[in-house]
Amino acid sequence: MKQKVILYMAISLNGIIAKSNDDTGWISKEEWDSYSLAVRTAGNLIVGHRTYNILTKQPEFSEFKDVKLVVVAEENFQTLTSNHLVAHSPKEALELLKDFKEVVVAGGGALNASFIEENLVDEIFIDIEPIIIGKGIPIFRDKDFERNLKLVGQKKISENEIQLHYEVLK
Repeated sequence: MKQKVILYMAISLNGIIAKSNDDTGWISKEEWDSYSLAVRTAGNLIVGHRTYNILTKQPEFSEFKDVKLVVVAEENFQTLTSNHLVAHSPKEALELLKDFKEVVVAGGGALNASFIEENLVDEIFIDIEPIIIGKGIPIFRDKDFERNLKLVGQKKISENEIQLHYEVLK
C-alpha cells in the first residue's frame, strides 16, 4: 500500500509558520478547525520536536487524543504519552505509520524541508493567514531543493483566509 504524504501548514502571506519566539497566536480558529479535521481524519501526525513542544501546550491539542503522533528529532526525545512516538528521520517516521493510508506532516520548517528534499510529499495544503510577519520561521528551512507543483484546488476557509491545495509533481 502506497502511503499518501500530505504536508499541511498555516502560513503568513510571506511564508512564515511561527514568529521567532515560536508564537503562533496569529493563527485563526477557522484554520485550526480545518487543520484539526485533516489530522483527525488521517488519524496521525508527524511533527518536529519544536512544533511538538508548541502544539502540546495548546488547549485544542486535546482534540488529538486518539491521533498517533510521531516526533522527528535527531536525539532521543521525551514524549507526553505512549501514543506519541519518536523517529530520527522522515523515512523512519513514515515506517512507524506504515498502517495508515494517509499521513499528515505539519512542521516545523526544518522537518518540512527534509520531507520535500527527500521527495516524500505527495500533496500540500497551505492555509494563508491575513498577516505579514517580518521575522520568523519559514515554511521550508535551509535545504537545497526545487519541486514543481500542480494546483488542484483552492477555497476560502474564512472571510480573510484561503487554502491552496497542491499536488507535488514527481
